[in-house]
Amino acid sequence: MIIAVASGKGGTGKTTLSLGLASVMPGEVQILDCDVEAPNCHLFLEPRIEDSEEVGIPVPVVDEGLCDGCGECQRACQFRAIAVIGEKPMVFPELCHGCGACLYICPRHAISERARPIGVVESGVKGDIRLVQGRLNIGEPMAPPVIRAVKHHAADAAHTIIDCPPGTSCPMVTAVRGSDCAVLVTEPTPFGLNDLILAVATVRALAIPFGVAINRVGIGDARVADFCRAEDIAILAEIPDDRRVAEVIARGGLPWESVPGMRGHIEKLYQGVLYTLKNQRRKYADL
Repeated sequence: MIIAVASGKGGTGKTTLSLGLASVMPGEVQILDCDVEAPNCHLFLEPRIEDSEEVGIPVPVVDEGLCDGCGECQRACQFRAIAVIGEKPMVFPELCHGCGACLYICPRHAISERARPIGVVESGVKGDIRLVQGRLNIGEPMAPPVIRAVKHHAADAAHTIIDCPPGTSCPMVTAVRGSDCAVLVTEPTPFGLNDLILAVATVRALAIPFGVAINRVGIGDARVADFCRAEDIAILAEIPDDRRVAEVIARGGLPWESVPGMRGHIEKLYQGVLYTLKNQRRKYADL
């Protein structure tokens, strides 16, 4: 079972709930920290890092001795990563997505590729939990290649939890794609509702079964819950706002280990995930 924990905005509690689910799920569990611009699962797990591997993307290298400046590469590139100025090609590596179109289209076979490092994937173990995390190099604009590398390094485990990046753009879609179920974490505020609507539209487009976890209940109003009921969306858990949870997290602790009642909310969330899988999988399979 692969569970993606996602949200339309940052700071809703994705990492906390990802770690919480890992603590109550039976059997082998691995967490994939795909929030590669700011991975933080390791701050709470403190795993023993056993492996580290560099991640790169292929960027074009032009042999000016073979290039005749025809401009076919420039016309083929959808990302404006290569340009021909005065019959001389210029490559902009930071814009390149590594698609290989320029290499394929060049009639003179003047283009080759070299790997450009953009991040790293690390894996480690803490107790019964295996962690694989990606870390995008500072200043790099493209997270999806590192996210795909994290998912590629996933082991065969009974359960996999994906701690997704916030938002609904390419990084989130890359992380969520292929999951058995998505947990959309939100908060009962106007911002939370706005971004939840975007996240719901995204997972529906991907045909992934999903439910909503409303975190910090009590800081806003009932509009998020009303939206879920109107859209026939399962509310998997409603976790009350509790200052003690924030204090434990600020110290790097795990709130379900010390805050009364918190573990019960996490277990209810897990049962909600199982219910969602059972009741929605057939519906999406028919699409």
